[in-house]
Amino acid sequence: MIKIDYNLKPEDLLPAMNKFWELSGEKIVNIDKEYPINQGTPVFTVDGKYSTRGWTEWTQGFQFGSAILQYDATGDESFLKMGKSKTVQLMAPHVSHIGVHDHGFNNISTYGNLLRLMVEGKISFNEWEKNFYELALKISGAVQASRWTKIKDGGFIYSFNGPHSLFVDTIRTIRILMLSHRLGHVLQEENDARVNLLARALTHAKATADYSIFYGEGRDSYDIWGRAAHESIFNVKDGNFRSPNTQQGYTGFSTWTRGLAWGMVGFAEELEFLETVSDQELEAYGARKDIEAFMLRAARATCDFYIDHTPIDGIPYWDTGAPNLHRLGDYLSRAADPFNDFEPVDSSAAAIGAQGLLRLGKYLQKKGDTENGNKYWQAGLTVLRTLFDEPYLSTDKSHQGIILHSIYHQPNGWDHVPAGQKIACGESSMWGDYHGREAALYLLRVAKNEKYYTFFNCLSK
Repeated sequence: MIKIDYNLKPEDLLPAMNKFWELSGEKIVNIDKEYPINQGTPVFTVDGKYSTRGWTEWTQGFQFGSAILQYDATGDESFLKMGKSKTVQLMAPHVSHIGVHDHGFNNISTYGNLLRLMVEGKISFNEWEKNFYELALKISGAVQASRWTKIKDGGFIYSFNGPHSLFVDTIRTIRILMLSHRLGHVLQEENDARVNLLARALTHAKATADYSIFYGEGRDSYDIWGRAAHESIFNVKDGNFRSPNTQQGYTGFSTWTRGLAWGMVGFAEELEFLETVSDQELEAYGARKDIEAFMLRAARATCDFYIDHTPIDGIPYWDTGAPNLHRLGDYLSRAADPFNDFEPVDSSAAAIGAQGLLRLGKYLQKKGDTENGNKYWQAGLTVLRTLFDEPYLSTDKSHQGIILHSIYHQPNGWDHVPAGQKIACGESSMWGDYHGREAALYLLRVAKNEKYYTFFNCLSK
């Protein structure tokens, strides 16, 4: 269980964040100079160098988005130039990619961040450039929304596995539908049928809350408050739910912690977004109180589970049901050990989940629930204090990653096991590095009393 430091303040982490951004810039430049772009998208490191993995194209936006975040945090124009040019050069196929559920990752990280900088006044205004970014977001949202499976009580955006498959990850990518809707766009289907993208996003969110998250209500023998299933399987003939499953976790009846983290941040930031949406807009789906209720329940449940099932320093092991965790003894009562002999940690889950804790904490504080708001907020700070320091912060200038001890696919054995070690450790991932940077930017703005960072800051007032 995380040992929450209730005395920690954002300003206390400023020295660590300054060091983080200095190292981060060096690594972005290193990748840009050394990674062979003709090899495809960089995914995760092997011996400190980024490599690719053909599965789906879901990480390139994190690569170029990292340069954009680096500019945002430091003001170094070279990173803005890099992020802009690579977005124009290489990101167009991701806008029209009909085979993935990851549009909110790739395209908000690039086109969305560039548009946000313009709206916030951090880059100069240019109408055609603004229109270019907005068009990419509009189309991307509609393309993702077209991956639709109807079920008895709604529907969901299906994963790359096919129409039967709901991934918990997608709760964070449906942001792209929300932006597309707010930019005035719709999806048009057969016979010019118009699909409200906000309503579709909220319908997907409800399916995720109902089937991907557990609430201790006895759905199965492993149903406890906040447990998350990576994948939920449906019968596409009759729309019935069949079973929990996983692709990258241990089983459908344990919790893959990165999937849990996607749920934490996805529901929390969508609650923030709903505060900007009028009741009239929400009427296409339902009543505000009902929408906020299911989202808040899912956000709190997942964040509670993370706090309760993570070691005291805030870094989780890759799956809470991993088969050799028992060999570590009382591992939840001490700091995580990325160099142990039995099961890997996953720092990328911490980088993602920390932002969920912070956003939920801030949301509840604004709503007047100070006690719970402070708990989640301070838990998020506690996680980032660990993450922004060794052994998780990569200080080796030859290593291209910034956040160490990330795991991609433990069941498939894709992650590198260094010489002399028995488990994968010491490596980075493009999503772990990006979300480490995003969490650092979020906290930097809070610590400096700057504009609160959200994905929807890209919308013009």
